Formats: sequence, structure tokens, C-alpha cells
Amino acid sequence: MKKLISEFIGTLWLVLGGCGSAVLAAAYPELGIGFAGVALAFGLTVVTMAYAIGHISGCHLNPAVSIGLWIGGRFDKKELLPYIVAQVLGGIAGAGILYLIATGKSGFEIGGFAANGYEEHSPGGYSMLAALITEIVMTFMFLIIILGATHSKAPKGFAGLAIGLGLTLIHLISIPVTNTSVNPARSTSQALFAGGWAIEQLWLFWVAPIIGAILAGLVYKFISPEEA
Repeated sequence: MKKLISEFIGTLWLVLGGCGSAVLAAAYPELGIGFAGVALAFGLTVVTMAYAIGHISGCHLNPAVSIGLWIGGRFDKKELLPYIVAQVLGGIAGAGILYLIATGKSGFEIGGFAANGYEEHSPGGYSMLAALITEIVMTFMFLIIILGATHSKAPKGFAGLAIGLGLTLIHLISIPVTNTSVNPARSTSQALFAGGWAIEQLWLFWVAPIIGAILAGLVYKFISPEEA
């Protein structure tokens, strides 16, 4: 139960910190943080939680991460579904808090609410195929970073930094394409509040990250120097 509570809190923080920066601060007149600021915010949520709850739950914060770690032989199958449920619920809670804050401003319109999308709902107008490829590849690389940084032969104490910076880089690359998911829990939480098109396109942001995570788990298990 302690692990699940940790995953709930961690995913709440990821959504509130990352999506919150996008909704509240990215386009703030003259002082907005822009894409780079949002990318850094997502990375910082992972870095801070890695050191806060990593020793409790492993700090997955992401169904795709849990699946990739299971495929890579780093995570017990029996814990997979409870972790995913805790992550999705944590993400929804984070989005709910963000909604309460954002609607406290007169004239606020929910709009996309930092939801992920493709075609006309892609920040740069990218196609569904481009979004699919982006999310598969970015999640693949994210899991390669996680599996490598947490390996028994990796330098100790730096995994949180490597993973957080990896997520920052992923966002710097892919925000213009999909608003960056690589995390079905993060996508679900925002889509539930944005509704409409965000719900209709949510399938891609479950399917693509899971495919990328499975491929990364298989590849890293093959190239890993030894069992971690």
C-alpha cells in the first residue's frame, strides 16, 4: 500500500508540476516560460520525486515505465496493475487540483488543458503517423535511459538526474509534435478534463508509449551486461 500511495503522490506531482506549468505559466504575458520551461518542469518533477519516493516505490509515475520495467525483468508482474491504477488516479487528482486553480481566474477557458493530440490538435500540426512514431521512439529512449541509469553497474546516486534530464530532452524534442506524452496516465488525466477530441485521440497515447516501452524492455534485456 505504501508503494501505491507513493506512486499516486508522485504522479499527482508530475501532472500538477508539468501540465500546471503548461496551463498556468507557458504563455503568461511577457514572462511566460514557453516550451523550454515546460520541458524543464516535467524533468524537475521526476528528479524531485526520484529522490523523494524512489526508495519506496521505484518512482515509476507512468504505466509505460512500469510495463517496460516488467518486460526488462526489473518489476514483478503481480504489482503491475495496482501500480497502473495508482498512477492513473494520481494523474487525475493532479489534473483536478490544476483545474481548481486554473478556474480561479476570471475568464479562464479550459481549451486543450495541456492534453496530447495530433493533426489539428498537435501544437505544430503534425500528422497521426508522426505522432505515433514520436511517442513510440521517445518512450523507447526514455525506458532505455531508465533501465540503464538504474542498472547495478551504473554510477550510484545519479539515476534521478539522468532520468529527469532525459525526460526534459524528450519534451524539448516532442512538445511541438504531440505536446509530449510518453505517459498514458498524464495523457488520461488531461483528456478527461479537456473532453471531446482529447478523449477521441487518447488511444494513441496509450498504444504508442506501451509499444515503445515493450521494445525498450526487450532490447535492454538483450544488451544489458548482466542481470540487475
